[in-house]
Parts: sequence; structure tokens; C-alpha cells
Amino acid sequence: MKKYLLLYAVIITAMYLCIWHNQRSEIQRLTQNQQALSAETLHYRTLLGEEVASTQALRLRCAEFERLRTADAKRIRSLGIKLRRMESMATTASVSSIDIQTPIHDTVVVRIRDTLLVRDTIRLFRWADRWVTVEGLLTADSVSCHVTSIDTLRQIAHRIPRRFLFFRWGTKAIRQEIVSTNPHTRVVYADCIKIERK
Repeated sequence: MKKYLLLYAVIITAMYLCIWHNQRSEIQRLTQNQQALSAETLHYRTLLGEEVASTQALRLRCAEFERLRTADAKRIRSLGIKLRRMESMATTASVSSIDIQTPIHDTVVVRIRDTLLVRDTIRLFRWADRWVTVEGLLTADSVSCHVTSIDTLRQIAHRIPRRFLFFRWGTKAIRQEIVSTNPHTRVVYADCIKIERK
């Protein structure tokens, strides 16, 4: 009889420890999600002068992602991807802002209306650098402009380990660094979601 009681106590203790460990990791995940939601996107520049935005990743389960991000879930399904096979998702928004000063060149265009020759002046302008090209023309009553902006966003996801003195172990958080190669571009919104499995 004592053997059965001892075996019962060991099984109950093992189940308790397993549940305690799962609950502790779930509380830790939810705490990190709260920190990620309340944290601002950190902006800084690299040594090369590139704009960088850093944000902490949310760790959601598949059901949470489907409930909280319904528009993104629909978009993913429309791509033919099952949500349970998704690993992570990142969203980035950037804005390009440029102040341009360029000379305007005059061009004369002759138009024939009925029997009269009409001279019309069109002013052209063009400005370009490695990332942005602006071309346009000004007429007496209108403006036509064409702007082309090229940008490459590099997204790096990395883990931040826990620290105690000089020891590092486990994962404290997952951060995403977004580097823009266009100096005119500033990252205004960034988020990263990592799908967790049970």
C-alpha cells in the first residue's frame, strides 16, 4: 500500500512540475508581449549612416494570431498558405521625404490653333541622386511630375539572451532590426510576429 501511495505522490509531483513549467513559460511569453506592445520603435543610425528601426517581436499562438490579426490572416490565406505552417510575419512602413531645389529650363512649343500661331512656354526640371529621381514640366496652367524612389529594407530578426553576471542562456526577447539603404527614407512603423507552437 505504501508503494502505491509513494508512486501516486511521485506522479502527482511530476504532473504538478510539468504544469508549473508550462504556466511559467506562458506567463513569461505574455509578459514579453506586453513589453513589446508598450515599447516604442527605437530609431538610430549605423556607422555607415543608414537609418535603422528596432522593434521587439510579438510571440503569438496561431489561434491568437487569427483572432487578433484577422486582416493579416485573410491576406495569408489568400496567398494559399495555411496559418499553422506560418513561422513569422513582419510589417514595415516607411516614408521618403526630400527637399529639392533644381533649376528650371524653358522650352518653346508652337501650337497652331485654327489660323493663329501660339507660342507656349514649357519649363522642365529634373533632379536625381542614387535613390530618387524627380522629373517634371510646368506649363502655364498645370504641373506634371514623375517621382521614382528606390529603397531596400533589410530585416534582421535576432534573439536577446538572458544575462546573469557574465553568463548568457535562453531567450529573453526576439528583436527585429530594419535597415533602410535610402537616406531619404525613415521607417515609421514596424512590427514582427513570431508564431509559437505549443
